[in-house]
Amino acid sequence: MLDLLIRNANLPDGRSGMDIAIANGRFEAIDRGISAQAVKTIDASGRLVTPPFIDPHFHMDATLSLGLPRLNRSGTLLEGIALWGELKPLLTHEAVVERALRYCDLAVSQGLLSIRSHVDICDDRLLAVDALLDVREQVKSYIDLQLVAFPQDGLFRAANAEHNLLRALDKGVDIVGGIPHFERTMEDGAASVKRLCEIAADRGLRVDFHCDETDDPMSRHIETLAAQTIRLGLQGRVAGSHLTSMHSMDNYYVSKLLPLIAEAQIHAIPNPLINTTLQGRHDTYPKRRGITRIPELMAHGVNIALGQDCCMDPWYSMGSADMLEVAHMAVHVSQMTSVEAKGQIFDAVTTNSARAMGIDDYGLEKGNAANCVILQARDPIEAIRLKATRLCVIRNGQIISETPSKTAALALPGRPSQLDSANYAPVDHSQ
Repeated sequence: MLDLLIRNANLPDGRSGMDIAIANGRFEAIDRGISAQAVKTIDASGRLVTPPFIDPHFHMDATLSLGLPRLNRSGTLLEGIALWGELKPLLTHEAVVERALRYCDLAVSQGLLSIRSHVDICDDRLLAVDALLDVREQVKSYIDLQLVAFPQDGLFRAANAEHNLLRALDKGVDIVGGIPHFERTMEDGAASVKRLCEIAADRGLRVDFHCDETDDPMSRHIETLAAQTIRLGLQGRVAGSHLTSMHSMDNYYVSKLLPLIAEAQIHAIPNPLINTTLQGRHDTYPKRRGITRIPELMAHGVNIALGQDCCMDPWYSMGSADMLEVAHMAVHVSQMTSVEAKGQIFDAVTTNSARAMGIDDYGLEKGNAANCVILQARDPIEAIRLKATRLCVIRNGQIISETPSKTAALALPGRPSQLDSANYAPVDHSQ
């Protein structure tokens, strides 16, 4: 007897009419015409069933703090960092935990079941570290939460930053973070990359740096990160987040940089929502989009994983834990509108992000953990276009969230009485 049987599902790889059998929290079989009894059967009715969404770059210690103690009036990255500095002394353990748990509730409803969150270690109390370690324990049955020890104010720029980072790692934080472009000099930035990569290598940990989140084409810490990754044998364990300076670099230099990133097997994590908002603030016109070179990185074989970064905090006043919103923005600002490119963007909020986070037990394959989402869409392209409703979210074979199908009731002469937007457009994506 199966625990759950999903019938007539479309899969991201293009297969349709598939049945998905789940038992003991695992995918038992994925095939057509499965003949078995189940405790519960769901008819997907030709809708898309996908692995859960993954956010490889977020700031859960700051989430849902919008307006505390004031709003970011300029909308810039630097005012956001200054505002966070004002908020940190006012944080309490209970408030950070409560906001984070509320965000996790929202994430589950959106089918987002794995999150990598940076946590600021420049507060000597390590209050946010302790709070998010508590949250990680509380949500572990339904969200995989990775934590990055993040020296928000700079490893060398902030007093006690290295000491605090090591303390955070000793407490159980998973990953070594950094922000080289925020150090006082380019030399300090390069030195911070070297030191932090050495800490990660010594401890056998992964690395995830905020890297070159600036419009300055001379901010080139990604090349240092690639070189240190190769020197220390960290290939495949390092992520460079943001990388927005690449949008301002000259093409000749980028032609050298792209193969270097690929050689180092660095995961690139752009954050389309936040960087189209924060970058280019000093431009008049033409204004830069503020997003790194996603198609070019992909063409060089670099693993691209898209992050949300922020949700209603000092840097970003919007956000909804919706990785399809992130994908939707990426399609637009990166001009990735071909059928193939939109499929690549869907991968960037699912399978590519699993690779970046080192999640192995992932995907619609027999034997994997039975984690999946049923969407009100028929394929990944339609899911991105509609930012499709998450009809059902399943974790280890258990339904943990359900949302009614989104339909409109029409009162138009001679027209249908109901409209399901997922059944509105043609589905021939061959062009």
